[in-house]
Amino acid sequence: MTIVLLTGFEAFGPDAANPSCDAVRLVGETWDGPEELVTAILPVTFDGSASRLRELIAEHEPDIVIAAGLAGGRSAIGVERVAVNLIDARIPDNAGAQPIDVPCITGAPAAHFSTLPVKAVTAALVARGIPAELSHSAGTFVCNHVFFTALDIVKAPRRAGFIHVPWSSEHAPSGDVGPLPLAVIAEALRTAVRTTIDSDTDAVVAGGTLH
Repeated sequence: MTIVLLTGFEAFGPDAANPSCDAVRLVGETWDGPEELVTAILPVTFDGSASRLRELIAEHEPDIVIAAGLAGGRSAIGVERVAVNLIDARIPDNAGAQPIDVPCITGAPAAHFSTLPVKAVTAALVARGIPAELSHSAGTFVCNHVFFTALDIVKAPRRAGFIHVPWSSEHAPSGDVGPLPLAVIAEALRTAVRTTIDSDTDAVVAGGTLH
């Protein structure tokens, strides 16, 4: 049986909620298979998130790993394409750590490409009327760290990747540019899982940017 690991993050700093956490839990509660879906919530800390992810992968040996995190200020689901081996924390994590200009994993490659069918996932989301875009940067904070760590662990034929979600309309800070209803965010993650399961190869369509 195909095993899928889907993770979100706990609330960050003073935030009361994290839509990636809430959406992952909602997907887990409504999942009807036939594949096995394992859901988990990671801490927003560099050391803790990577350690917990490694534990989950070792325990469940998933065929697919999809991590999700919040990108406040975005107005669309961001299907991430590239993880860089760099931590450059503009702000501290939930443990107060603020590493600057250090690798996610010493001795690992400078970057890893997502092994999810990122273009097919993006197209599937758009086809369902969900705002979505192919993103070429997951930043240099904890989200990218988890993304890179997953790709460094999960080798072919297993697949791994990362999806950024905007704020949910239920918990968005005042003035946020583009929140989506939590149910839509959950549907986006569910669609990403299903598309990955059903797609042996990625879509061959233009997805690059000019700048």
